[in-house]
Amino acid sequence: MRSIFRIACLLAVTYVLGLYGWGQSNPSPTSADTQKNAQQEKKNTGPGKEMGKGGEDVGKGVAKGTGDMAKGTAGAVGSLAHGNFGGAGASLGKGAGGLGKNVVVGTGKGVGKIGKGIGGEFKKLGGKKQHDEKS
Repeated sequence: MRSIFRIACLLAVTYVLGLYGWGQSNPSPTSADTQKNAQQEKKNTGPGKEMGKGGEDVGKGVAKGTGDMAKGTAGAVGSLAHGNFGGAGASLGKGAGGLGKNVVVGTGKGVGKIGKGIGGEFKKLGGKKQHDEKS
């Protein structure tokens, strides 16, 4: 009897708190707040961070490509073990293709971000130099 009373009290409290929470209004963000947040996010990315993210992209591309190559190699070994030489070649070619694609895409993205970061550094240096000459 005591446990039934506890369960009933727990359910009643949960119900009351749920109703209270449901009745709360949610303030929606205004467009000005959204624009400020977007501008702050863009400003937080400095040249050093941009170059770091570029290195990260290169590493991700190499890691994905290595994974594809490993899958292709494993498939080729399995096909060879079953005597399927054509399937082995296809699996190995598919893995090599995945390796090439992911390495090229990751390197391209990474080099682009690194270049953007280096350009930002030059912009900072140019701005300081012009500021020093004016003073």
